[in-house]
Amino acid sequence: MADSTKYLPITSRTLVSDLKLKNIFSFRTKKTRAFVYVFVAIFVAVTFFLAFNPSPDPSSPWFSNIFTTSPSSSSSSSSQLSSIYSYFFPSNSSKSFDLSSPSSNVTIPGSPTDKPHVKKDPTVAQNQTQVNQTTNGPNLATQFNKPELKNATENGIQKPLESVPKYMGNGSVSGPSPKLEEKNRGNNVTSLGQKQGNEKQGFDELLKGLVGCDLFDGEWVRDETYPLYKPGSCSLIDEQFNCFSNGRPDLGFQEYKWKPKGCTLPRLDGSKMLQMLRGKRLVFVGDSLNRNMWESLICILRNSVKDQSKVYEASGRHNFRSEPSYAFIFKDYNCTVEFFVAPFLVQEWVTKDKNGTRKETLRLDLISNSAHQYRTADVVVFNTGHWWTHDKTAKGQDYYQEGGHVYSELNVLEAFRKAITTWGMWVDANINPAKTSVFFRGYSASHFSGGQWNSGGACDHEVEPINNTTYLTAYPDKMVVLEKVFKGMKTQVLYLNITRLTDFRKDGHPSIYRKQHYSTEELKSPLHFQDCSHWCLPGVPDAWNEILYAQLLVKQYQSQQKM
Repeated sequence: MADSTKYLPITSRTLVSDLKLKNIFSFRTKKTRAFVYVFVAIFVAVTFFLAFNPSPDPSSPWFSNIFTTSPSSSSSSSSQLSSIYSYFFPSNSSKSFDLSSPSSNVTIPGSPTDKPHVKKDPTVAQNQTQVNQTTNGPNLATQFNKPELKNATENGIQKPLESVPKYMGNGSVSGPSPKLEEKNRGNNVTSLGQKQGNEKQGFDELLKGLVGCDLFDGEWVRDETYPLYKPGSCSLIDEQFNCFSNGRPDLGFQEYKWKPKGCTLPRLDGSKMLQMLRGKRLVFVGDSLNRNMWESLICILRNSVKDQSKVYEASGRHNFRSEPSYAFIFKDYNCTVEFFVAPFLVQEWVTKDKNGTRKETLRLDLISNSAHQYRTADVVVFNTGHWWTHDKTAKGQDYYQEGGHVYSELNVLEAFRKAITTWGMWVDANINPAKTSVFFRGYSASHFSGGQWNSGGACDHEVEPINNTTYLTAYPDKMVVLEKVFKGMKTQVLYLNITRLTDFRKDGHPSIYRKQHYSTEELKSPLHFQDCSHWCLPGVPDAWNEILYAQLLVKQYQSQQKM
């Protein structure tokens, strides 16, 4: 029978008409019916015996004449049985077998269940052997019938299932040839795995080197791969810090990185840091210098996100100088990077004097009133310092208050100690160190020349860092007081002691490039209105965030080593 008709569905038209069937089986006598029944029973018995005999003699010519589809066929008993099955039940030929069933008699080419005498297509067998090797085991059918299986693993590297040749149930293999894949990328997978392994090992060694390293004893070195984000690429930078948009002509000050003497500081990887911050809150608390650092980090992290529309300030604000707090949401990572205004860390207050006149004071015994909003954050970076240099705080006359008492005069250093002590007591009482990492960023150096910030001090002529330590200023007394308070706290505070590294960078301030449009008064004497306290962005605060990133990496690494 020709192959074209062999697998047609069995119907009344392809065998014999209903009328003929009736004539054949219309027997009048009991003997005739009995004879027919006995003949049919014997035929069925012989057929089943031959069909399911586990070891038929394929050399028997009678056996061959019955079950071979062509005189020249030399198929085995298993293939002959398959032909009979296909003939009588052709509708099953279009259905795939359940290869994961333990009762299935289907043999996968190249698997250990092959019988030696079965002839196979050598190409299919070879390809299927490679498929089994690719999936790390012979039970390919079981693996592929699992609906939850999405990836096959090769050499520890996951690759899409679609690229693995699939057994189709009929001896064929679909998909790219394993040989072709090996030719195109075989060694690359191993190389990639080795490269990733080497990179991880190298990164672990780098982290080990950071443990115990003084990250703040070092020097600024020129590096043309900096800054971490291109000038003008971050629209979130306030005008006050956006020296590029404000017309600063020299950009060489951006091409420096901080290099500690005893270790290597890793370049801040925004994607990695966002992974570390997934589902967490990172909060900056302090004055406008911490806002400087906060904006720097937002720009770095935002520029590492593919869809920047998913990075936005919670209230939709674009100016960050008028409200008491701000929060940038990184939607894909379910994390926030926030800033709370608290220039003294303690509360600014209003009281009445003996005459009933209202006057401003600073409550040295009360933490800032926003503290309850960030006490459960995952990372908090505090700072204070610059506002303690202003006239009112420096003089300390009728300004500092504890309880109902206003000091007629109090030394600013003592007032600072009281305020930081209040802050430390609040941290110890309210922050859970098992959840929250506490950082304190130290004093950021200013570089006013010829006067102070409010008396004609300038830095617009500075275009290079200080390269001689002789010209650096003494370590601030307030930071000495701060360190003493740290020692008396039960909570570990990670001190970002950036005072010295900022002292080198007299070239990094906005100076006269702090705004685009000056008032009439400012235009008369623009050099008398300079900012030599804050920093241009991109610029020096990016390095502070690299150190913060490094310390978070070290903290994570140490936690993993303890597990």
